[in-house]
Amino acid sequence: MKTFRTILCAAALALVAAGCEKEWDRSEWPEIPVRPDPVPNTGDYAFSGGAISEEVLHNYLSRAITQTEFLNTARTTTDGVYGTPDDERMLLNTGAKFIGRALYQWGHEEHFLDEGWFAEARAKVDRMHASDPDLLFQAALFEIVTAKVDDIPVPAWVFEAFGKAPEQRNFRFDAIRNESNIMVGQWGDGTCVPDMQREETQMWFYYMGVKYMEAGCEAFHMGQVMLMASMGDAANGYAGYRNLLGKLREAARTRALRGTAIFDAHLSNGGIVVEGELLFDFVSFPLRAKEIVGEQMKAKLEKGYLDSVIGYTRGGRTPSGWSTDRVPYILEFDNFGSSSHPGAYNWDDNFVWGYDEISWFSRLDGEYACQWLEYAVDYMRSVDPAGYIQMPGCRVAVDGPEHFYRCNTASEATPTGRSTEETIKRLWKNE
Repeated sequence: MKTFRTILCAAALALVAAGCEKEWDRSEWPEIPVRPDPVPNTGDYAFSGGAISEEVLHNYLSRAITQTEFLNTARTTTDGVYGTPDDERMLLNTGAKFIGRALYQWGHEEHFLDEGWFAEARAKVDRMHASDPDLLFQAALFEIVTAKVDDIPVPAWVFEAFGKAPEQRNFRFDAIRNESNIMVGQWGDGTCVPDMQREETQMWFYYMGVKYMEAGCEAFHMGQVMLMASMGDAANGYAGYRNLLGKLREAARTRALRGTAIFDAHLSNGGIVVEGELLFDFVSFPLRAKEIVGEQMKAKLEKGYLDSVIGYTRGGRTPSGWSTDRVPYILEFDNFGSSSHPGAYNWDDNFVWGYDEISWFSRLDGEYACQWLEYAVDYMRSVDPAGYIQMPGCRVAVDGPEHFYRCNTASEATPTGRSTEETIKRLWKNE
């Protein structure tokens, strides 16, 4: 299981080795005033032609929910969880619009040889769209590649997208990993953090992105971008990422359901801006909940705590062409593994009472969990209307009472449901 500490240590070492610019120091960055009032959800979810308006983007993010591997099946799941009929009911009941982390693989590239996987995902998307055509499903392209890519043929359309003559060969792990072996073996034998400055890496990510588009996804979480850019791409003005995202956005015009794709990443620096242009449509980041000393298991949100992005996103011209002083963002209940101090506080780390965020939340009693969601939504509305709470729908909880947290109302269909579903529905309806 990956841990946040592992990620941070690796990133720091790689940044030093690559001579990249230092991480954003907030004390040196002028604070940009937030809008005085929350942006109301207007109910408009229309977008097309490769662009999404500021209003529509905010509408979607205000109805965001994490629904891990919703579009996977028992055959193709990475973590052992997948969408159920009761999950479909719950999503429609709550009024969710942005379905986060619905499709991905973590170190199981062999599933890309299974065309049935994509067909089944698309069938579920189509079924859900028959009930609510505004639903937007997100796939994830994470910071891991394994040697299994050596078994995946490179389609002709990937070569053509990169201006190359098609040839009969498979993807090459050795052309994706860093040539100096930085972060090779990061996730175990035969794995690496892919080096985004390498063209083969961009080709592999392009392949994954297009396959996910064909499965019905229109949003893409790009994971720990700063890790993948730390081996040279950041120092080169993110040329690799700019090339990749440009090609994926172009592909979306003909391969995505509404001719548009939007992208985000975990960015503690509040966004990547190159010559005034924002690289991503929005930012996502963990909650960074802070323990309340003396009140066991209780926590709060606090601007400026650790590396929280609350109040600290950057501005610029967005990929859709409109400009903003603050790129919008979502805060999610992250899962990053176990700590050495479960139940303890004040370790000055990213764990909440010694647990990762979703494991902490899953251990709260039902009443306080519902109250905390209400508090978090109210806090963000008052402190930083550019940000939204991504509701916990379904997420792996390594140290939770159950291995998976589900917000569903407890029933015969979902006996382990935590019954926060109606609270989520009410919060969104009241907004």
